[in-house]
Amino acid sequence: MKIKNKILLCIFILLVGCTDFLQMDPQGDLTQASFPASSSDALQATNAVYAAVRDWYYNSGGYPILDIMSDDAYKGSNTNDQLSTVGAYNNFTFSSTGDGLDRWWATLYQGIKWANVVVDKVSTVSMDTILRNRYVGEARFLRGLFYFDLVRAWGGVPVVTSANPSLHLGRATTEEIFSLIVSDLQYAEIHLTKKSELISSDQGRATAGAAEALLTKVYLFQKDFVNAEKYALKVIQSNEYSLEPNFLDANGVNGNNGVESIFEVGALGVEDFNGGGAQYANTQGVRGSPNRGWGFNRPSMDLRKSFEPGDPRLKGTIIDLGDTIDGVYIKGDPDPANDPVITLNQNGDTLNIQCYNRKVWVPGNDTPTQWAHHRRLIRYADVLLMAAEALNENGKQTDALTYLNQVRKRARGGNISVLPDISITDKNLLRDKILLERRHEFALEGERFWDLVRTGNAAAVLGPLGFIPGKNELLPIHQSEIDISQGSLTQNPNY
Repeated sequence: MKIKNKILLCIFILLVGCTDFLQMDPQGDLTQASFPASSSDALQATNAVYAAVRDWYYNSGGYPILDIMSDDAYKGSNTNDQLSTVGAYNNFTFSSTGDGLDRWWATLYQGIKWANVVVDKVSTVSMDTILRNRYVGEARFLRGLFYFDLVRAWGGVPVVTSANPSLHLGRATTEEIFSLIVSDLQYAEIHLTKKSELISSDQGRATAGAAEALLTKVYLFQKDFVNAEKYALKVIQSNEYSLEPNFLDANGVNGNNGVESIFEVGALGVEDFNGGGAQYANTQGVRGSPNRGWGFNRPSMDLRKSFEPGDPRLKGTIIDLGDTIDGVYIKGDPDPANDPVITLNQNGDTLNIQCYNRKVWVPGNDTPTQWAHHRRLIRYADVLLMAAEALNENGKQTDALTYLNQVRKRARGGNISVLPDISITDKNLLRDKILLERRHEFALEGERFWDLVRTGNAAAVLGPLGFIPGKNELLPIHQSEIDISQGSLTQNPNY
């Protein structure tokens, strides 16, 4: 049974005594000599780690720059709104002193700090051993998640596995970071419960399946297709997950903590982080009428044109002016600065049109309700397509097609005249089909840029947008972090 919004995952609003805990100072300000000391302290310390993923800055510094850097989206919003902060990601002109990357980096390391408190301190608390190991497993899952963002964005970064690290840490190698991530996730896999075993108030906590799914992504990013296949099939064969019958529910309210959700960020419809809201969807919400947000992450014409004829996911991904959703008419922002339509002078082709990300829509017509979006960080469709990719690379094309076509079958929604099953067995051609399927299934979910980089396609696809090979596979470490390190940190190449 699907968990409704009112039974929000307690890890973000917190389980027992949540009101008092939310009013406490951040964990880093507590006296660690005396906290955590009991089972209830251990729960609160673990819950605190989850707060990092609901922080606005956890989302690539507050803005969906990973989509904007891909061929799926433009900056969006008003032409001049946050132009200096976000506009540079449209054409890869960002630098080591720009606004935003410092906040993302800092938030990830704050989450790691909170996770380290649990790993260091909860491990010694006198309490039920299984529960204690589960709390540590949740913290290590989240630490692995944070480091996976760090290594993909910046490569080798400082390793911090203690609540009291040295002040000046140099960069570890990418191999060392990946080794730490795998170690954390393998521990989590062993000690976390299955999703089906969670009580209703625990829905949304990290599970063994979430650890296995994230391990799949980690191995795929490293091109370790043998282990990627192994862990993807573990998730599939667990029978813990399935696809939502309706594609819209894969990211919508009817699928919150549902059968497809492997790990998500829960939130309440309040315009306040401390009250349980999350601003990720508000940043991208419809601008103007109805006023749901700022309108960043505008879907590109290239994305729109890339969908196969009749693919229902097109309308499940893009909101156009004139649409009516949940009884709400989308008028948009009439301000000319929003450039409803821009055309290329040479041939009149439409370059940019005012539209919005459908996947962050929450029913409502005001701003606070938009804060209730549950962001899916890992969903079952991703596991199926990762399995297809790994199996294809391992020479098992027939098996790969099985999982690829499961995703297409759900997408077509019973309309057999669209999205026919794919039968190609040539390895190279099937690889391209799977990557294109990933684009359409996960458009505007922050996956496209990583997919292009890890598959070696970024230069060819993003070169016309300004991507420079040997440079833009990674982001620059913010100069403020290099200054603070007093020389311990070195900059990424060519920045």
